[in-house]
Amino acid sequence: MPPGTGWPGDPALPGTPVAHDEAQVANLARGAADVAALDARVSVCRACPRLVAWREEVATAGRRAAFADQPYWGRPGPGFGDPRPEVLVVGLAPAANGTNRTGRMFTGDRSGDWIYAALHRAGYASRPTSTAAGDGLELTGVRIVAAVRCAPPANRPTPLERTTCGHWLDRDLELAAPGLRSLLALGAIGWDATLAAARRLGWEVPRPRPRFGHDARTELRTPDGRTLRLHGSYHVSQQNTFTGRLTEEMLDAVIARL
Repeated sequence: MPPGTGWPGDPALPGTPVAHDEAQVANLARGAADVAALDARVSVCRACPRLVAWREEVATAGRRAAFADQPYWGRPGPGFGDPRPEVLVVGLAPAANGTNRTGRMFTGDRSGDWIYAALHRAGYASRPTSTAAGDGLELTGVRIVAAVRCAPPANRPTPLERTTCGHWLDRDLELAAPGLRSLLALGAIGWDATLAAARRLGWEVPRPRPRFGHDARTELRTPDGRTLRLHGSYHVSQQNTFTGRLTEEMLDAVIARL
């Protein structure tokens, strides 16, 4: 689906600049004046050849049988939620048949069922489910992004892909910082990506590097002296929720501290 064609929630407009390598990602991220411009540039990025090939293969020949009659987004997942958030949620990457299909973060898969239900219980989400980009769901006070914006094979982005995509996260943190009070990292990759982005931006990060764990907590200090709290939670993936490693009560407890 090309950008600017009216897909529900499509942030891209004709003429949106396209990144084809890490240097271009860094330049375009820095130049995004607001989250609308940032999301538009994210949604057409082609900087990682392996990820581009995989997301487009899934969106065409590799569709899951249950969704065979549905159009797929097949592009990077832009951020979703309040453009001036108090809380920034950092996930791992879009799911191949979730965000890569629907075009919205954590939408159309079991992981989304968990995170949006929890955000609804905490008063951040207008409804407990997220099925499609045009379903009317709204977030208040929360914006959701990912460490890597394209669906990776086996949910495992390479170190280079994580580094390249990290520039988008840098700008998300910069734009959110004025009103931000806390961040929630879902999984170790989200945790490490957030700490790395904070360091690149010149934020004060504790040393040695804080270790990830469920309900891990640390503080980040921005150059203007503000203190932001970083919280960790096991990712809302099925390998954690189906096995009981992450329960609703555990997730609710972390979100309550945000």
